[in-house]
Amino acid sequence: MVEESASRGEASPPILLAMSHREPFVVRRARPEDLDRLVTFNAAMALETEGRTLDPQVLRRGILAVLESPGRGFYLVTESREGADQAVIGQLMITYEWSDWRNAAFWWIQSVYVDPPWRRRGVYRRMHEEVLEQARARDDVCGVRLYVEAGNTTAQTVYKRVGLSHSSYWVFELDFVLAKRPTRPQGE
Repeated sequence: MVEESASRGEASPPILLAMSHREPFVVRRARPEDLDRLVTFNAAMALETEGRTLDPQVLRRGILAVLESPGRGFYLVTESREGADQAVIGQLMITYEWSDWRNAAFWWIQSVYVDPPWRRRGVYRRMHEEVLEQARARDDVCGVRLYVEAGNTTAQTVYKRVGLSHSSYWVFELDFVLAKRPTRPQGE
């Protein structure tokens, strides 16, 4: 078992993450030494899902800001336990959205990426299970949410398989940093 600190920079008991005896990987909190892999994965995810090439220095500073400030969120990574190497093979980031209606926070699942050779092997499912375990163990979390690119049907299928459902909300944005190409939701 790996001992991890609480997510929001608050003093609370450690969270223990367990390695499954069936799976050749373990889910754990990201550490500063994972920074290079997180940058690589985030850049690959942006290119693959949105056709965007991100500025690696801006990306590095953005990831480091989360790693150094738990109030902004946290990363979970999946680490391979196959062979002699212990390599990070998947990631996701959690950020927080306060709900005044619920007096608790939604955890937003973001920046999901699994290294292509490890896809369809349960890596995301195990990270998702860990998110739910941690979120349900806290009184200040009321649920989990995520958004997905409209055309990313593979990811949508995965998210449905782990029990997530379509929300009645649409996401609107005005991005001051990365200009978005206009897309329309299906049915419009």
